[in-house]
Formats: sequence, structure tokens, C-alpha cells
Amino acid sequence: MTEIQLAGSGGWINADLTDEQVTKSKLVPNIDKHFLASLEKLDTAKMSKHFCKQCNSEFNGPTQIQIEEQPNEAVADGLTLIERGQYTCHKCNSIIGEYRVFQKSE
Repeated sequence: MTEIQLAGSGGWINADLTDEQVTKSKLVPNIDKHFLASLEKLDTAKMSKHFCKQCNSEFNGPTQIQIEEQPNEAVADGLTLIERGQYTCHKCNSIIGEYRVFQKSE
């Protein structure tokens, strides 16, 4: 596990990631920046701190997670979107980042 700072549109989250998640979080291989949106839902136990741009506050521990919907919607051949949600700030409820959970059918 490696602790990485993951950027979201409304702040960032520090989380322990597997090597596979670290690779997936880098949208551009030659740039040393990692992004929340490229990962599926993070385990809150793996989050060590987060920052909200809206209220300019840093917090120890995980964000709140708000499930937006569970659509079970086919988005491509053999790929279904099963959950969409946001990581939100404890203080002002602003969105720090978003996630999507997909399921592949064999």
C-alpha cells in the first residue's frame, strides 16, 4: 500500500492505494498527479485525511460518502454502471470528488 494524494474537483483525499489503484489514478503517465475520478469507490478505512476547497479546511480521517444513485445501467457492451456517488465535506457538505462503480459481465 502507498499513501497518495488524489485530486478531486472540490479538494483532495489522501488514501492508501494498491499498486494497481496508483497506476489507474494517473490519467497522464508522465505527470505526477493522481485523480479520484479515475478510481471506483474508495474504502473509507483507507482514507487518512482530506481537504475541501469550498470551506478551505483540512480534516483527518475519511470524507462522508453520499450515494447519488444505483442505476444498474448498461453503459457499454458488457459493462454496467451499478453505483454513482460523491465524497463530501464534513463541515459544509460540498463535493470533494465523485466516483463510479462498474461491473463487467463475462
